[in-house]
Amino acid sequence: MQVEFILYVKDRQRSRDFYKVLLGLDPALDVPGMTEFDLGGCKLGLMPEDGIARIITPIMAHPAQAQGAPRCELYLLVDDLPAALDRAISGGATTVSPATDRDWGHRVTYFADPDGHVIALASVLTQKG
Repeated sequence: MQVEFILYVKDRQRSRDFYKVLLGLDPALDVPGMTEFDLGGCKLGLMPEDGIARIITPIMAHPAQAQGAPRCELYLLVDDLPAALDRAISGGATTVSPATDRDWGHRVTYFADPDGHVIALASVLTQKG
């Protein structure tokens, strides 16, 4: 089984450019209906919200009606948290919650991407002692 998570985005090119900076990767696929990033064992897809709306409406609401309402979280466990934070900020992410040591053993910063999707950048806390 191959896993792909697809985010519905207002402006695919803007989101592609944001995720290129955030992930430090070029897309593996970049066509008008879909952009995909290969994350190694998993893919992150970006699909225009108007494209998915043609498939899911009228049974479901158009994704534009949920703009800015967080409904999922992209949790990225990274080796170099300061570098990942720099990429997120330089890419234009909005800080939602600053880097904090969390009780599940990770240091995590929460951001919002240009469409309001929540992105958590995390690193494993090191044991002291």
